[in-house]
Amino acid sequence: MTLIAILLGTVAAGVGSVWLAAALGMGVLARFTQHMLSLAAGALLATAFMHLLPEAFESQAGAHELFALLLGGLVFFFLLDKAELWHHGHEHHHGEEHHGHGHGHAPAHGHDHAHHHAPGAHSGGWTVLAGDSVHAFGDGILIASAFVADLRLGVVTALAVLAHEVPHHMGDLVVLQQTSGTRRAALVKVSLAGTVTALGGLVGFVLLGQLEDWLPYFLVAASSSFVYVALADLIPQLQKRLGLRETVAQIGWLLAGIALVTLVSGMAHGH
Repeated sequence: MTLIAILLGTVAAGVGSVWLAAALGMGVLARFTQHMLSLAAGALLATAFMHLLPEAFESQAGAHELFALLLGGLVFFFLLDKAELWHHGHEHHHGEEHHGHGHGHAPAHGHDHAHHHAPGAHSGGWTVLAGDSVHAFGDGILIASAFVADLRLGVVTALAVLAHEVPHHMGDLVVLQQTSGTRRAALVKVSLAGTVTALGGLVGFVLLGQLEDWLPYFLVAASSSFVYVALADLIPQLQKRLGLRETVAQIGWLLAGIALVTLVSGMAHGH
């Protein structure tokens, strides 16, 4: 009975939050892509600094080890970005050789155009998915531990995780849509990352005692990915010269993302 409740709770939180984010993103908010990027950046930073990292540092794990892992995670995602950009450039170079010099200029122009107007479009996708997967696995373990402790606490935790995931999933879908080219592909990819929550729940149920000591490290690894995506992919897209009204709106949406996650995180800790 507990295992069934864990699986239902983790699927609802992991995948349900993605579909809810997609439904909201396709509504009125879909017309405000720049605002959604601001909201996502604020939500990702708040998720890392107001929720995941404090929870990790409240554990028995050493601060030195956790900070070292945070730094290592940032470097890892930087190298992942570099590897993906190199791979993309390598494919592009071979494409030019294949088509010959007569057809080489148009793809090059399109390639440059994409990079100038959508920074991080090619590089942010795998980083977002990696971060989502690690975070989802950790969420699954958290939900499993809550259900094992008490059924009602498990339901509250699953609902809190679902609500907490919606804001930055909206940003994830924006980033992945740039990378994948279509909204459907982005939805499938983020949904698959969300299913890792169920895997975390299953592993947490079976090996809860042994994995409890590893939970802070999962939280810090997820934090490093969210901080990197926010600072390296999202915020650079917002660094444009804008009018006063657009600048105020941009800052307002950034603060709204921070406030939303902080509020939900506070509610979760309250319960």
